[in-house]
Amino acid sequence: MTVIAPGGRIGILGDGQLGRMMALAAAEMGYFVHIFGPEKDSPAAQVSHQSTVARYDNKRALKSFAKSVDVVTLEFENIPTDALEYLSQFVPVRPGRKMLEITQDRLLEKSFVNNLGIGTAPFTNVENIDDLVQAVQKIGTPAVLKTRRLGYDGKGQVKITQGSQIDEAWAAVGESHCILEGFVKFKMEISVIVARSTNGKMQAYIPVENRHKNHILDMTLAPANIPPDMASDAMEMAEKIAKKIQLIGLLAVEMFVTHDGEILVNELAPRPHNSGHWTIEACATSQFHQIIRAVCSLPLGNANRHSNATMKNLIGDDIDAWAKIIKNPDNNLHLYGKSEAREGRKMGHVTKLFPLGDKSPA
Repeated sequence: MTVIAPGGRIGILGDGQLGRMMALAAAEMGYFVHIFGPEKDSPAAQVSHQSTVARYDNKRALKSFAKSVDVVTLEFENIPTDALEYLSQFVPVRPGRKMLEITQDRLLEKSFVNNLGIGTAPFTNVENIDDLVQAVQKIGTPAVLKTRRLGYDGKGQVKITQGSQIDEAWAAVGESHCILEGFVKFKMEISVIVARSTNGKMQAYIPVENRHKNHILDMTLAPANIPPDMASDAMEMAEKIAKKIQLIGLLAVEMFVTHDGEILVNELAPRPHNSGHWTIEACATSQFHQIIRAVCSLPLGNANRHSNATMKNLIGDDIDAWAKIIKNPDNNLHLYGKSEAREGRKMGHVTKLFPLGDKSPA
């Protein structure tokens, strides 16, 4: 693959905080970034060389965007796959359409993972209310009804318990294509982020523990407090998935650790991930520098950490405490440039480092 040298131009689909941190990393490495997304004055556009404000189905804008860059990547996986296919006529797109077709659809995603011999929660396809009745009988309760596409941060899903009204649950997800997923009694939620370059070389970050509030990531602890052999197994799973799915870029693999010590894959995200923000301060190469390396065909950086860390999300009005947070010299404060703090909106994050010998506080 042709190396895209510093001075080249990187196109990023999506204009949120992940794109912002990708653009900052790219600029540090000597690249120019062109952001494509629907929002004016977006977090990513604020720190980028160029931006295009347009819908993802605007072919005229997409063509102009493609002609202005050397490679296209993404910070947001729910880009229409037709847009990626169209862009690929003019410029390399990493990752490409085939990968997004799998990761945008929970049924395809979980089936793909199972076909690799990697476990997930039990699941079944649901196309209508009759399917749902049969699925509940098959899987049992509690269970989670999830839309096959477009759900994130708890959106597009509803828990079904023994006393639930199935018709109400079906209405709550919009009577759309869904899966019913068995509820996993887990000990811990973890994630592994793996990078894969154009030459097939990979680097995986250590598993981290993720703690949620209201279905949104609240805190990440790096590393996860799991045995070394379990950590190795989780990283091998992520690398196996990345290789088979022919990743170029980054893939975050969210997993459950059960009370029996089993690792089950929950979801895949083909981009930088909220649970990888700690790598900015704590690793030799951050996830954001790593994706730039991968899509530009540069050698991947060292993913080893030099410190343990905690990462705390600032959600909604949490941002109002910025002055107090920054008074602590051990806090690394990152703000995303969003003008309005809304309930459930990620406004920034705070990372704190600890020596390798110390456990990150619970």
